[in-house]
Amino acid sequence: ALINENFEIEARVQFATDAENPEPVLAGIVQEIKGFQKEIIGVGMSCPGPLDLLHGNILTPPNLHGRWHHLAITDELEKRLGIPVHLENDANLAALAEASAGAGRGCGIVQYLTISTGFGAGLAINGTIFQGAHGFANEVFNTCMVHNGPRHGSIIAGGIEAICSGTAIEQRAEKAGLCVSHAGDVFALAKAGNPQAETIITEAKLYLAYYIAGIIGYTDPDIVILGGSVALKTEGFVREIEDMVKTMVTDIMVPYVHVVPASFAEDAGLIGAASLVFGQP
Repeated sequence: ALINENFEIEARVQFATDAENPEPVLAGIVQEIKGFQKEIIGVGMSCPGPLDLLHGNILTPPNLHGRWHHLAITDELEKRLGIPVHLENDANLAALAEASAGAGRGCGIVQYLTISTGFGAGLAINGTIFQGAHGFANEVFNTCMVHNGPRHGSIIAGGIEAICSGTAIEQRAEKAGLCVSHAGDVFALAKAGNPQAETIITEAKLYLAYYIAGIIGYTDPDIVILGGSVALKTEGFVREIEDMVKTMVTDIMVPYVHVVPASFAEDAGLIGAASLVFGQP
């Protein structure tokens, strides 16, 4: 996408990613960028993790394979384009987008959580992504909430993603014998009074609230922003989580608990990527 300094998307091109071979993807990116009839000052790129953010390299994301692994993607694109390229993971970029131009605009410390297919997080401090000592800050999906708790894929038993993500909610319901095709069906069954669905949804909300309360006690953010389909497509979800979190922190912290829905949906990665470029000195 071609994005200006006001974070307005002026042009957009979409094409499929070859999950085995990066060459056609890189060639397509270069072709489209060179085709934009504007001066381009830099490129922001979103990619699934894990990533080597300190050196701009892709490591071993499970949904990319072959020559993608350990690809020095920023160096490769900078050689072809002659302009700076900045790499980040998608949840970090969503956090940056919300901090720069969304629900967290004007806030110093913005914590973003996405509850969708998986469970991701990003932290922006004074308009800059907090990457940690090795670039793995906010890689939280494996955070254990329940000893020997629910299992989901390669996630540790009881990990936050195995309890709260949309995929985990759906799979837990299927294991319980419920006929569902996505997390929304489980929420609907719970609302209708199905006891198994009620247990799954209650646990998802409870442990998400516990997790957010822990974040608030640890980093004291100005705002916690929830994105992803589970949070944004479930009526009353974000407000309910905020109310639950307020019961889990000390009284003096309650006025500072602000849990709000994300402003951006599928454009969060694009806006965040632009923020990477415009935020550079």
